Amino acid sequence: MKRFSADAAGMTNMRGVFYPRGHMVLMFPTQEDAEHAVDLLRKDGLDEDDLCLARPAELERLIAGTRDEGEEDVLLPSIGTESDTAHRFRQLAHDGHYALLVHAAARLTSGHVLDVLKGTPISYGQRYRFLWIEDLA
Repeated sequence: MKRFSADAAGMTNMRGVFYPRGHMVLMFPTQEDAEHAVDLLRKDGLDEDDLCLARPAELERLIAGTRDEGEEDVLLPSIGTESDTAHRFRQLAHDGHYALLVHAAARLTSGHVLDVLKGTPISYGQRYRFLWIEDLA
């Protein structure tokens, strides 16, 4: 499994808001829940390089360090909800939830991942596509 890095390319959009395009971000209440999800996805055949587990403090620090649409230096309003979504991820991380980032290639459907993880306690989930965010849980 890849090590989570706040410096990894592609974790923010052009406005500096948390937007890990091409990834599903799934939040779990505990480390054990997140690791169980990793095990299920590995058994289903996902490659180690397509999985990344972020500790609560790591994700919260990353999101806290990104720009928010409420900042004065942002000249154009956002037409999307990426800032609201990032705030929700940040709050869950602050509450101790772990994030599982799954590289979601076009062949890997959201429905398949959710089927594999059926019964796991996903507290929140999003798939970051090129131009939109897909609600998962």
